[in-house]
Amino acid sequence: MSKRKLLFIDRDGCLIEEPADEQVDSFDKFRLMPGVIEALLRLKGAGFRFVMVSNQDGLGTDAFPQQAFDGPQQLLLQILASQGIEFDAINIDPSLPEDHSPNRKPGVGMLLGYLRDPDLDRTHSAVIGDRGTDLELAANMDLKGYRVGPQGQDWKAIASAILDTPRTATVERRTAETGISVAVNLDAPKPVRIHTGIGFFDHMLEQIAAHAGFSLALDCQGDLHVDEHHTVEDCALALGSALDQALSDRVGVGRYGFVLPMDESLAKVTVDLSGRPAFVLHGEFPRASVGGLHTEMVSHFFASLAQTLRCAIHIELSGENTHHLVEACFKGVGRALRPALARGTTAGVPSTKGLL
Repeated sequence: MSKRKLLFIDRDGCLIEEPADEQVDSFDKFRLMPGVIEALLRLKGAGFRFVMVSNQDGLGTDAFPQQAFDGPQQLLLQILASQGIEFDAINIDPSLPEDHSPNRKPGVGMLLGYLRDPDLDRTHSAVIGDRGTDLELAANMDLKGYRVGPQGQDWKAIASAILDTPRTATVERRTAETGISVAVNLDAPKPVRIHTGIGFFDHMLEQIAAHAGFSLALDCQGDLHVDEHHTVEDCALALGSALDQALSDRVGVGRYGFVLPMDESLAKVTVDLSGRPAFVLHGEFPRASVGGLHTEMVSHFFASLAQTLRCAIHIELSGENTHHLVEACFKGVGRALRPALARGTTAGVPSTKGLL
């Protein structure tokens, strides 16, 4: 299942301009921050959800009556809701600095539930505010932090920075048969460094990465003294998991990919990042092995990749040269993945279900 991309956003000085007295307690002090609606709409379209986190010193006391806060707050929420922008939660801390409340930013007391949530996408989630304490909160949550205002950036720049965050993932897979580490960056084509102990298989994995356009570092220490089965299978499972994690919620991706001739051989490959694993191969390899890789493992590799990448892969083969046929499969899957992995090609999740 995909993880949640959350933005923890401050209120005063971030969503609305903060007046000189540092308290927005009346309508005449209420001003939206420039560009905030446009930026939040872009971020919402990319699959982000919003949580408001704000210190409101002494809220509920005579110095800051609750009703003085409620009017501007409701106006803010109504304006944003009218544009389709809503918050998953609103966290308001009324303590004063001298209270040393764990709920007061940069303390994480109000947000412990999110920190304990295994479905929080820590790679893409972030904290946005206008003060140093907001950046400290980000550090305490082990998330990126962005500062709005004169000492930071405007909302347009922040939205662009968040949306341009590279889609990366690192996976470690350790079993009694193999030890594998995989790192991918879907938004950078290099470097590609692969070592599995099977030279031909290394070359095939290089073809996937090169033709799909992502960087790949993969190292496998496997039980090749037995045979290549566990190495090939586990590399596929680890690579698929890394790609799946890097895709996060799959918002904005192309989803589908098509292709690939290889000299006299032909591999027709189609890919669908549907969230549903499936693999179908039509065709046969003339030889039982090539380059130390048994051709029966080609199907097993792609079936295992489809399982953890949560995608459908269909391959139709024709030709006579086994080397060319196998290479066409790997190149074809890579080339089909390129448009499927590409982001910014669709608005929202490319499915009427709203989820992949």
